[in-house]
Amino acid sequence: MTTQDTIYKTDALIAENIDAYLETHQHKTMLRFITCGSVDDGKSTLIGRLLYDSKMIFEDQLATLEADSKRVGTQGQEIDFALLVDGLAAEREQGITIDVAYRFFSTEKRKFIVADTPGHEQYTRNMVTGASAADLAVILIDARKGVLTQTRRHSYLVHLLGIRHVVLAVNKMDLVGYDQAVFDQIVADYRTFADSIGITEFTPIPISGYKGDNITAQSENTPWYTGTALLPHLETVTLEDTVEQTGPFRMPVQLVNRPNLDFRGFSGMIAGGQVRPGDAIRVLPSGKTSNIARIVTLGGDKDVAVAGESVTLTLTDEIDCSRGQVIVAAQAPLEVADQFESTIVWMDEVEMVPGRAYWLKIGTQTVSATVQPPKYEVNVNTQEQLASKTLDLNAIGVANVTTDREIPFAPYAENRELGGFILIDKITNHTVAAGLINFALRRAQNIHWQATDMGRDHHASMKHQKPAVLWLTGLSGSGKSTIANIVEKKLARMNRHTFLLDGDNVRHGLNKDLGFTETDRVENIRRVGEVSKLMTDAGLIVITAFISPFRSERDMVRGMMQPGEFVEVFVDTPIEVAEGRDVKGLYAKARAGELKNFTGIDSPYEAPEAPELRIDTTEMSPEEAADLIIARLIP
Repeated sequence: MTTQDTIYKTDALIAENIDAYLETHQHKTMLRFITCGSVDDGKSTLIGRLLYDSKMIFEDQLATLEADSKRVGTQGQEIDFALLVDGLAAEREQGITIDVAYRFFSTEKRKFIVADTPGHEQYTRNMVTGASAADLAVILIDARKGVLTQTRRHSYLVHLLGIRHVVLAVNKMDLVGYDQAVFDQIVADYRTFADSIGITEFTPIPISGYKGDNITAQSENTPWYTGTALLPHLETVTLEDTVEQTGPFRMPVQLVNRPNLDFRGFSGMIAGGQVRPGDAIRVLPSGKTSNIARIVTLGGDKDVAVAGESVTLTLTDEIDCSRGQVIVAAQAPLEVADQFESTIVWMDEVEMVPGRAYWLKIGTQTVSATVQPPKYEVNVNTQEQLASKTLDLNAIGVANVTTDREIPFAPYAENRELGGFILIDKITNHTVAAGLINFALRRAQNIHWQATDMGRDHHASMKHQKPAVLWLTGLSGSGKSTIANIVEKKLARMNRHTFLLDGDNVRHGLNKDLGFTETDRVENIRRVGEVSKLMTDAGLIVITAFISPFRSERDMVRGMMQPGEFVEVFVDTPIEVAEGRDVKGLYAKARAGELKNFTGIDSPYEAPEAPELRIDTTEMSPEEAADLIIARLIP
């Protein structure tokens, strides 16, 4: 049946019985697929052809096309199609594709959502976004160029993200004279690469998105190709039940609903399995158990709900459950851990800083997390595992991730929703990476907190004081150490129990293995933060004097402490004043290029935005500054 025959049949059904048409349309299966590949391989053109040939363009799009055709004084299929493609491409303003464009269309047999993702290397993150929910990937290759690095990168990500169905669309065959030898060579090259990354099956199709060859029907221009055209393949590819659909029940809690005292429900989208009233459940990470009382939806209560449905569950017991927790089948709970081996796709132009705290969002929960130096980075061309200290834009690597609390999870291979995460920069709020949990680290399961009888409250009461961390930050030469030393002496006269941690001193012992790269500076502050936390547990007032140039690390230490115990003191000294003091000669060496990564010269200092105290050393003596700090500590 031709496309036009399908249109006539559909039009007749609509005219005869609109209810029957809507019923048929409602029960069609849905295929989500992604188009990807290198730059200018023809992704937007292909999607335009699919939309045009399927004739399922919205009425306003048709009206726009007609108006544009009249405006330019042309008629005919080629011009209309070109205008459609031009309307699809969100890349005219700057000459590049800057986002993922989602399009919906339908045929007689199936409904489709297609993600048109950028081919440019700097926008690989958008390709990952589009692929994360796809059932099938159409990987385009320009017949004139063959398999390129971005082709390999996108293919690697497609396999990594668990997409089971792959179509290799060798596009622009019209520009190589529909030469079978060209097609066969590209397929052979791609098969060699696909085998190396674990893609065991793919469907190669020679096409021309612009001319329409092998898009909806076999083309006379490729008599040597006996396979299925692209659209019929998309209509008939078998969608197997996913692991999420066949596995045990899981639902991350998105919202707790309590419109009145008689109703308390937990809303979210089911991420795995199915659930029925009466089923025994467990809430993680707390471990509390109950049973399902009702499955509530806008259309009324349901007897069963399955993966992909959004529902509200009520329980037979009043147990503690909040946003971010996960309701699971009682007899098949998720693992809970705080350390994981993960595969990470770095998406930001600023490279990853090992040890820096990022926000990690998984399911409906957001926690603080740090990434350790990569175990290795993957070369997408050769599959070599390369040694690397960090990850930069578009790098794919394997590293250990540690969260600040235990979270329920599933390996990504078992559940995309509960095994995939994103990392968010705490300062810029940019999404910087996507990650896939491979497994929990064994030590995370075997190491447990040992409760002790003598707690921090007892230690503080013995000293008759409230623990605190006075965190002095500022440029080298700002006066931090001088002020910190005076503060400690004054507190000693008041019989307060203190300990002073100075930046230079800790580098003689605890941190003597660290240099002054950004990564080492992050680790320097992390270690000092952990020591400070232990000291506050002992009931001490901790005074620190560290440049600590990055806001994210100061915020990380603040997050380690009890509320109100962290006092950030910004010793605000202009760089010209600090450099004028330069008693150690450090600025002179940095200016001469003899000292690399020196804060204020060739390494940035991020001033506190809302410190508890700001000390202006151009207007205040060290003694006055110390008195101000103590007044803040002991009103």
